[in-house]
Parts: sequence; structure tokens; C-alpha cells
Amino acid sequence: MRVFLLVLVIALSGFGCSKFAKVQKSTDYDYKLRMADQYYAKKKYHLAQQLYEELFPLLKGNEKFEDVYYKFAYCAYYMRDYLNAENLFKGFTEVFPTSKRAEEMEYMRAYTYFRQSPKVELDQTNSQKAIGLMQAFINTHPGSERNKEASEIIDKLRVKLETKELKSAELYYNLGQFKAAAIAFANLMENYPDSDKSDSYKLNVIRSYFEYATLSIDEKKAERFEKVVEECNEFNDRFPESEHRKDVENYLNLSQNNIKAIKNEQVKTSA
Repeated sequence: MRVFLLVLVIALSGFGCSKFAKVQKSTDYDYKLRMADQYYAKKKYHLAQQLYEELFPLLKGNEKFEDVYYKFAYCAYYMRDYLNAENLFKGFTEVFPTSKRAEEMEYMRAYTYFRQSPKVELDQTNSQKAIGLMQAFINTHPGSERNKEASEIIDKLRVKLETKELKSAELYYNLGQFKAAAIAFANLMENYPDSDKSDSYKLNVIRSYFEYATLSIDEKKAERFEKVVEECNEFNDRFPESEHRKDVENYLNLSQNNIKAIKNEQVKTSA
């Protein structure tokens, strides 16, 4: 029974290949287009794509060209060839700028970059491009029904970018590069001002500067503990209700005590 099924599958496969080869060889371009559309409807995108590509130069200027271009672009997308799909979606809007499908193609171009957005640990160039194109889409199509999804995608990607920056800042801290960590956490606050983690980032700025001051040479310690005090005061002004207030108060007291101890030692030394 298994042997029979295997033979049947091979036979049907061979028949399918033979049929497609005949379609490819046909000089009846209307027939070839009908078959391409049939393959597309049946989600056999690799076959439809080949036929559309052959028909491309023959249909330029023809009323059918827009539909062929549209489906050809989607063939690449459905086959997860996002680089090619992005180029084709963009090309569609350039060739058919007044088409009723142009808005859809603009959105899909941005969406291909979203589909190429990698894991947090990897380079996020595609995420940044997706955000830029999605925002441009929203700006140029204020009434589009796609704007809600576009906004959700932007939010999702910004969370990813924020997470990547956070991991980078934490790595600096864990490696003992405390000044670099402080700057990185401060940049997080600046780049994501609406983040619900802003007070946590500020605490890490304080913590990093405190460690940096503690490890500094004696001549620099007072100045660097003053920086911690400044950051603590900024925290209290900006986040009066934060759950991290006690931690910040602790760093503030420790820094002020260190400054007093350093000044007392300087007085003794000069006496």
C-alpha cells in the first residue's frame, strides 16, 4: 500500500511539473496569465511568480499590468522574500501613484520591515526603518483604517528598541564601566521619555555615578559625589511618588557623608 501511495505521489508530481512546463512554453499570453492567476489563487506562489515575471515586459502599458504587478509583489511577500517584496511594494507606488491600491502598498512596504525585525539582541536597523515608514504612513494617511495597527506596531518596536538599549546599559554596569552605564541609562530616559520605567532608569543613573565616584582617585571623589547628589535631587523633583525614593535617599545620604569626610580630611591635611 505504501509503495502504491509513493508511486502515486511521484506520478502526480511529475504530472504537475509537466503541466507547468507546458504553460511556460505557451505563446498564448492570455492563457499564461489565467494560469498564473489560478496558481496565485491556489497559493502556489512560486509558480505564479515565475509566470508573472515572464509576463512583466509584455504587459507594461497594458490595463492588466497593475494587477499583475500587485500580485507579483505579494508572491514575494507570501514566500517570505521580504527584501524583494519591499522593493516591489515601493515600486508599485512609484509606477501607480494614483491607484486605489497605492495606500495598501505603502503600508505593506513598511510592514515588510516589521516582518524583518530581529530578536532584541541583534541589529535593529529594520525595526527603526519600520517605525519611520509606519509613522510616515500615519502622517500621510490620517484617515486610514490601517493607522491603528500601524500605531500598535510602532509601540511594539519601540519597546524592543528600549529593551535593547536597557540591556546595553546593564552590560556596561555589570562590566564595571560605571560612567558609560550612567550615560547609557540617562540616554534611555531621554530617548523614551514616556516610559513607565523612567524612575528606574534614573535610579540606575544614580547607582552608576555612585559606583564611579567610589572607585575614583581621591582628587576626583568629592566632585563625583557632588554629581550623585545632583542626580538624587533631580530624581526627587521629578519622581516624588516613586517607589525608589528610599534607595535614592540612601545614595543621597551616603554621598553627602562622603563629601563631608573628604572635606574634613582636606582640612586636617592643610592644618
